[in-house]
Amino acid sequence: MSERSPFSGETLSQLLEGLPEEERFILTLHYIKGRTSQEIADALGVPLRAVDSMISSGKARILGVITKN
Repeated sequence: MSERSPFSGETLSQLLEGLPEEERFILTLHYIKGRTSQEIADALGVPLRAVDSMISSGKARILGVITKN
């Protein structure tokens, strides 16, 4: 049996919309499109460390919004 997220697709979209554009884009590539951090770094021509940092920062921002509510 699979667990369902307590958030609807609409809620997740709203959470992503609250992020800076670059973080939103990278989180979308990583979590929705299934790209690895290395694939994203290569495609964007940025260091892997930068991609990992944006993923971490974006997740922290979303968690901050979720825990406030």
